[in-house]
Amino acid sequence: MLLIRTTISTQKLSKRALASFALVLLFCAACFHEVQAAPQRWSTRLDGKVRFYQATELGALIVGTEKSLYSVDAETGDVLWRRKDARVDETDVAPVPGTDILLLSLERGEKTRLEAVDLMTGDSIWRSDKVRGGVMQMTFDPESNLVAVVMARDAKGRARAGFKRRPEVHVFNLATGKELWSRQLESEVEMMPAIWSEDEQKDVPYTLDNYHPPAFMDGRLYLFYEGLTSLEAETGKERRREKFRINEEGLALTESDAVADEGYIYVSGRGRVRAISRSDGETRWEAKDLGLTPEMILARQRLFVRTGGRFASLEDGETVERGPYGISAIDVSDGHVLWRYKGADKGITNMALPDASTIVVADRDDLIFIDAQTGKRRLKVSHRLEQAAFVLLNERNEIVVGGRNEVAAFSPSDGREIWRERHTAPGRGLLRTVAAIAARAASLYFRYGGAAMTAYRGLRLATTISSIRWSGLVSHVTAANITDMAANYSREYVRERLSTYGALSRARSSSSSISTPRINVPRPSASDVEERLLDRLDPATQLEKLSRFLWHRRRLAALHGQWLYFYTDLKGRSGGHGLAGVNINTGRTERQIRLDDPDERFISDETTRLLYTARDNRLIAYSLSEGE
Repeated sequence: MLLIRTTISTQKLSKRALASFALVLLFCAACFHEVQAAPQRWSTRLDGKVRFYQATELGALIVGTEKSLYSVDAETGDVLWRRKDARVDETDVAPVPGTDILLLSLERGEKTRLEAVDLMTGDSIWRSDKVRGGVMQMTFDPESNLVAVVMARDAKGRARAGFKRRPEVHVFNLATGKELWSRQLESEVEMMPAIWSEDEQKDVPYTLDNYHPPAFMDGRLYLFYEGLTSLEAETGKERRREKFRINEEGLALTESDAVADEGYIYVSGRGRVRAISRSDGETRWEAKDLGLTPEMILARQRLFVRTGGRFASLEDGETVERGPYGISAIDVSDGHVLWRYKGADKGITNMALPDASTIVVADRDDLIFIDAQTGKRRLKVSHRLEQAAFVLLNERNEIVVGGRNEVAAFSPSDGREIWRERHTAPGRGLLRTVAAIAARAASLYFRYGGAAMTAYRGLRLATTISSIRWSGLVSHVTAANITDMAANYSREYVRERLSTYGALSRARSSSSSISTPRINVPRPSASDVEERLLDRLDPATQLEKLSRFLWHRRRLAALHGQWLYFYTDLKGRSGGHGLAGVNINTGRTERQIRLDDPDERFISDETTRLLYTARDNRLIAYSLSEGE
């Protein structure tokens, strides 16, 4: 299960949004063991109240307090390093995916600098004083060693729709810090609040989480903010640009992430799907009049497109439904729309492919099986779930549907119900916590566990986007709805390859999957780094410590999540509130942790089997292991 942090602190959530978020809260009293208070594995005291914390692929937690920035060993709670006098916002901190580098945007007076920091030691690998603003999104290409960083200045204000800024794109050599080129977008684009505050006058940070991040492909950088822009990766020279509306005004992620095969990249926008040649950048064909297209799956020379769905409103974070609802199949050779299914007239979830000939979606009342060749409805089964919002395939290839009060699994062959679980939510006074933790649980599962479950086994989804992409949404998911999570984040995963630039390069011999650039670059002074753990260890212990972080990364790359954690009323001798860990493959509640007053920003790490939460100036780890 991947590691994502969320910062839902004081959001305004309507009854409909609460229902959408609470839909995956599961409870099965018959399956519970006697409930015990969660055992602490470690507790680390820091120098001030914890303002934010987020996880990284390598098993180091990045923690910001009112005074400092920390890196903490997720397994032991040891402080790896501390940056004193570094009061940064969470939007100023961005781990580069697939590497051991952390990007920091630091302000000193009127000056701002971007700094690449060794995640293990806190040392500066390089610095740039030519950039301004916070890091919104990025993409890293391990083949060319290039990282494209999208930044925005003054991205703070009252939480509302219509907030716009003009982002800048900077492309660096990640090893040396040399900036190859930069480019400012031609026009301002609408941004998304990181949180929705109950205080309407309070300024909150804004993000580009309502857009899909850039992607490197074929030596080019593709941007998706103002339509489609193709730039030469090394020079920034524009090769192709086509302006069209990306998102419905005031809504997030109403268009699909791009997918690609050997010859074309397929993008959506303005009610159309386009096939763009990867060789010359020309548009091969357009499929028109489709409507909002938030999801595309490319398989066996057909592009399956979902139209309509639920979307997060940029004004208040509430869930908004937009139609028309349906599924279309497009022949990728010429763009011909082979069929359209419009029978999901009461909303629609994401889609899944349980086998080569079947597409499955759910609407408000029914689970619908569609023939992938003809578009005809093959089977319709009443799922009897209130407000169904996601469909997924578990490891048994069963179709799992989540609703407002329960979750159920169905046979992919005949729609027969296999198991069903209801939940009991805590009392009314805990509704905000219930909603926040439900969003956290869903984002954790879909970002990690759902990666291998979008399509049937043996079907290779066509995508050749080789770069590793990052968006702030990974760290500060707020009110994104579960349909969007199932559709958009299930394709993201931790790749086995890791590029190292700092202290981890010394441990490269412990992993055959490590790619280490052999470039000697001057290291700036790190006098502002304190409490560096590696300085206090002998060389052998240093190597052992670093190797353990590499082992964490390898395990994470191979991990398939199985559990969803939900906040509920626990039954047993102790009672109280806590987190129930439900195995999505069996429907059984196999884990439980009593936490009467949890921080809804909690992080779950299945590689260490620990759950992390903050309380005042402490970061605390609890055991996730069954029976502990």
